[in-house]
Amino acid sequence: MIRRKLLNWLSPKNLHHSVVLGVLVTLVGSGCMLGPDYLPPPVTVEDSWIYQNSKSLDSLESINPYWWQSAFADPVLDDLVAQAIENNLELRSAALRALQAQQLLSIAIGNQFPQTQQIEGLVDRSKYVRSGITGNLQSEYYLNFNLTWELDMWGQLRRLVNSGAADFESSLAEYDGLLVSIIAQVAQTYINIRTIKRRLEVARENIRIQREGLRIAEVKFNAGEVSALDAEQAQTLLSNTEATVPGLETTLQQLKNTLSILLGMPPHSLTDILSVSPTVPDVPSIIAIGMPQDLLRQRPDIRQAERLLAAQGELIGVARAELYPNFSIGGLIGAIDIRGGQLNGRSDAWDLFVDFEWNVFNYGRLRNNVRLQDATFQQLVSDYQQVVLQAQVDVENAIVAYLKSQEQQYFYNIAAMASEEAVNLSITQYIDGQIQYNTVLTTMVSNLAQQDILVVAQGAVAANLVQVYLSLGGGWQIVDGLTPLELLPEETIEDMLRRTHYWDKLLD
Repeated sequence: MIRRKLLNWLSPKNLHHSVVLGVLVTLVGSGCMLGPDYLPPPVTVEDSWIYQNSKSLDSLESINPYWWQSAFADPVLDDLVAQAIENNLELRSAALRALQAQQLLSIAIGNQFPQTQQIEGLVDRSKYVRSGITGNLQSEYYLNFNLTWELDMWGQLRRLVNSGAADFESSLAEYDGLLVSIIAQVAQTYINIRTIKRRLEVARENIRIQREGLRIAEVKFNAGEVSALDAEQAQTLLSNTEATVPGLETTLQQLKNTLSILLGMPPHSLTDILSVSPTVPDVPSIIAIGMPQDLLRQRPDIRQAERLLAAQGELIGVARAELYPNFSIGGLIGAIDIRGGQLNGRSDAWDLFVDFEWNVFNYGRLRNNVRLQDATFQQLVSDYQQVVLQAQVDVENAIVAYLKSQEQQYFYNIAAMASEEAVNLSITQYIDGQIQYNTVLTTMVSNLAQQDILVVAQGAVAANLVQVYLSLGGGWQIVDGLTPLELLPEETIEDMLRRTHYWDKLLD
């Protein structure tokens, strides 16, 4: 390291020193920025979706940011989503990470300005005694102020600001991505709860039918028309069906517990909220999905990956700047006042200097660091391209699952209606003695399975629709433009203000 004081004094008589200082200060704002300058890398995006010609899809219309409202029109779901946005603890943590990134950016911006400020002062009163002779009382007052400013000759500090800005934008995209995920999880969990409730209703309805079948078999046995075998078979089927109810109730409570975590509240608080009818939500006949090119600005994970890439791109210039001299200017202004001594009186002191540091003996390490930052950048290019590719696959998978689940539901609905009619016919024929009870059992087992499959298929259609919106990245726009502090609930801000008042300016 070479450190050399180039200029340590300045006076009106030495005008050329003032000129030198003016030139150096000018260089602060006009210094070059070592590259490379960041440009987003090219990515491959398809022109259309594979199934975009489906009558259920509208690729010309962009998705509604409040898609859950337009898709399901369910006030209970709307309220659950609002509570999750307000109280979800993971979302709150992401907002605080964005707030931290914002403060790091502010620190990077501040580093462009005078960085070292110090005020030193001294007040001293003394009296000396020597060989029995007492000296005069002496008072000394001393005050110094110094300042150092690093000149951004090669753009290192500006690159760090750009990198900090990209990191901050990346943290906001991370919040947006989590918000989209939380909204989708709330919607899917709510759909699953209503689906399980409907499955319970189907199970209990089949239990009622099977109890009636058992009663008929017992009546016929008591009348001597059939053996005890029919009643025993009927009881076996009924007990097995009754055993499915506790399992479904367990799943229902577990889903409620999962929802409570998403809402940031204890499980017992959901009792009144989820007193909903046991029906599976319907889906609209046509849904808007936009075009594949919309993903680049719509998916938060794509924006996050691109911003991380941009932040890393700036660090290459930072690493290159370390290969060149680092200049700084500084100065000191002070005053000394001595009373009562031989140096009685007041004097002023000042100093102006320009320093530079040059790591000339570390070029191997510094060059390796440039290579390291560039290799990291190239890795993030691949990561970014992978995210874009995966996003398109996610949407295609969600679309095909949604469309094909609708087709399945159509056929399952026909099968369920047929199985229900088969049960009614078999019971009537059994009463008339036209068939054996084995046939009745077969139709009842089939009916329970078909009715349950139909409900599961209905729930899958609604859940797959949520997955479509999740893969498209919709929903984050509802908080677009809000600052990290505005994303936090009032009680969190109040906690922070109680610890320190320095948040006041950001809240103004």
